[in-house]
Amino acid sequence: MVVDLGLMLAGVLMVGFLAQWLAWKLKLPAIVFLLLAGLVLGPILGVLDPDRMLGDLLFPMVSLAVALILFEGSLTLRLHELPGIGRAVRGLVSYGAVAALLLLALAARLVAGVDWAIAFLFGALACVTGPTVVIPMLRTLRPNARIANTLRWEGIVIDPLGALFAVLIFEAIVSHQEGHTLTVFSATVASGVAIGAFAAWLMALLLRRQLIPEFLQNYAVLSVVLLAFSISNTLTHESGLLAVTIMGIVLGNVRDIHIDDILDFKENLTTVLVSVLFVLLAARLHWPLPEGMLAAGVGVFLLAQFVVRPLTVALATWGSALSWRERALIGWVAPRGIVAASVSALFALRLDELGVAGAEALVPLVFILIIGTVVLQSTTARPLARWLRVAEPEPNGVLVYGSDEVARTVAGALLAAGFRVTLADDDWDGIRVARMQGMNTFFGNPASPYAERYLDLSGLGCFLAMSTHRERNTLASVRYRQEFGRRNVYRLRHLTPQENTERAALPGSVLAPPLFDEEMTHARFAHMLAAGWRVKSTKLSDSFGWPQFVAQNGATSVLLFGVDEKGGLRVATSRIDLQPKPGWTVLVLVPPKVDEAGVGGTDAEAAGADAAGTQDTHHADVGQASPASTAT
Repeated sequence: MVVDLGLMLAGVLMVGFLAQWLAWKLKLPAIVFLLLAGLVLGPILGVLDPDRMLGDLLFPMVSLAVALILFEGSLTLRLHELPGIGRAVRGLVSYGAVAALLLLALAARLVAGVDWAIAFLFGALACVTGPTVVIPMLRTLRPNARIANTLRWEGIVIDPLGALFAVLIFEAIVSHQEGHTLTVFSATVASGVAIGAFAAWLMALLLRRQLIPEFLQNYAVLSVVLLAFSISNTLTHESGLLAVTIMGIVLGNVRDIHIDDILDFKENLTTVLVSVLFVLLAARLHWPLPEGMLAAGVGVFLLAQFVVRPLTVALATWGSALSWRERALIGWVAPRGIVAASVSALFALRLDELGVAGAEALVPLVFILIIGTVVLQSTTARPLARWLRVAEPEPNGVLVYGSDEVARTVAGALLAAGFRVTLADDDWDGIRVARMQGMNTFFGNPASPYAERYLDLSGLGCFLAMSTHRERNTLASVRYRQEFGRRNVYRLRHLTPQENTERAALPGSVLAPPLFDEEMTHARFAHMLAAGWRVKSTKLSDSFGWPQFVAQNGATSVLLFGVDEKGGLRVATSRIDLQPKPGWTVLVLVPPKVDEAGVGGTDAEAAGADAAGTQDTHHADVGQASPASTAT
């Protein structure tokens, strides 16, 4: 039966989406599910045959997709940040990366028996981790801040550098295979560097002078990247990947141009390309593998995991501030990802055309290493972090944006309820008061690039936008949706629904769910605190539940939060009818007459509790911060 090409491509897109969704659901790197989907559809079931489906279009498609992936990765490299990333990271991405390349090449040569040229190319590809596999693993692993920052920065920096290593080695192999001299190789490298730098300069010039309207900027960058890749390949054979890598590094480090939207577009486009590319590339693998290849791949993986990574980390972090426990966990975690898989498949296609001996072993070795490292490390890294005592607690903490009395009152209530809370704002007076009250603080706008580098989010999983600036609240909410997810980001209104007319309304797509009841605004909350209202914490029971609490404290009381039996935070919003249950602890804003009645022994409440037949109802005034918290 002949299957329509459009249907096959649409099916591959859907399979890629399902793999990405499953990875998100299970908090694992998507590359594992993409590769497994390709293996099942291709060599195992025989449903998908990319060579027959795409024919002569396969190589150009893979080439252009890899070019965009490398450009997107190199666009994130900020050279000015390299001196400040710490001694350990500098070691890991410099002499540590070179040591890993050499040791992995030696492993491939001794275990798999490939030629030295293929072995060095494998080493260059396999020494790269990359943020697309490291960051999802860190969400599950949740190590302390020093480990997380080290692994994250290593992945970000080594991603484009490793690609550059691999491209240069590939250029050397091709030049040697085609009988080119060192002069031709040097000319190829120089051409790629020159074209990439020129394309970046031209794009930066157009963006800086605003010669391209904003809605066409993503289109322009996409066109220039692919054109630079194609022109470079046409002028000097196989220099295109080097050109787009250089273009990304240069464009990402040009000052005075705004590329955030371009980065977002490239990230979204890369997600689609990676999903399709990995399914197609995995479907091209021959199964079963050639005799001895599976054993050789497993042997190389074991050496990479248990020998190469620990040795290179020990060498790169020697003399750093990391403890031996932190170095041990870093030495265990090094998942391989997008660059290794996509570039190895592209290189294998090209080297196979040139008749390079051992080229057919490159992709199986890389794919076995990817699957082995991701699966093993995803399942063992968290228990290892706990055993080493370098794991952070569950991310049930709260980041509060704002430092006025309203924000401090809410933060103090959450602290007293046992949650980790960080209060962030660029208002020094409010931050100073919060520190004096014993709160953990961050001085700066939490949506700024500075906060992206220095705000420690370890253990935090919820964001409350409560500052006095309405628009900044909105911007910060959009920023932390990506970090915590939409359902964990909330804002305190500045206008009631009646006041939020068409002239004053913000787009619904950028708004987070409003905190507390329908009429609660920042000004109303501040007025209630000034009038003597206080936040009360009460443990509900079967005999003293939420209806009894409301009857005792008044129907005007405002439910703020609930803490369920498992210690999870439930946020009250006007969009969800939060019904506290027995066993929950509720944090409620109560009027001053109740607060006064409860001072000095909470006689009225105790009487109500006794009448309800309970002895375990707990009441505490948590209007102030807990003195047990620490300031930073």
